[in-house]
Formats: sequence, structure tokens, C-alpha cells
Amino acid sequence: MEYIYAGLLLHKLGKEINDANLKKVVAASGIEPDESKIKSLVASLKGVDIAKELENASLVAAAPAAGSTHKEEKKEEKPKEEPKAAAAEGLSALFG
Repeated sequence: MEYIYAGLLLHKLGKEINDANLKKVVAASGIEPDESKIKSLVASLKGVDIAKELENASLVAAAPAAGSTHKEEKKEEKPKEEPKAAAAEGLSALFG
């Protein structure tokens, strides 16, 4: 996870995300850099528009919050007496 954060930090600063820069950021955080993880991250980010991906992730994260508010409104509209009536009918069948 540290390597992803390092990549995001480099992106935010407008620096190139390459082996040397990632290694410096990870080392500055006090962690011994792992060459294989760095190379894997650089290779997986090749050709990826990070700004666009972050924008899409923000939109997806905001969508469920709007949907949950709508569900709460529906819950308030239902009368609460229906479950009690159904429970009473079930009890009358037991002791009827």
C-alpha cells in the first residue's frame, strides 16, 4: 500500500512516477524499498491517466451515499403497525 501512496504523492506533486522517484519516496518514509514492488507498480501504471481514474473513483464513491438517503426516506413512509398485525395473527393461530 505504501507504494501506491508514494505513486499518488508523486502524481500530486507533478513528478514522474518512475523507479528512482518511487524508491526515494518509499525510502524517505522509513521503509526499505522492494525493487519488485516498485517495478510492478511502474509497469501497471504505464499508459494510465491517473487524474481520470481518480475522478472516476470519486464519482463512484459519491453515488452510494445519494442512494442510501433515498432508501431512508422510503423506510419512514411505511406504517409501523403492519408487522404488529401480522404477529398478532400468527399468535391467534397458535392459541386460536
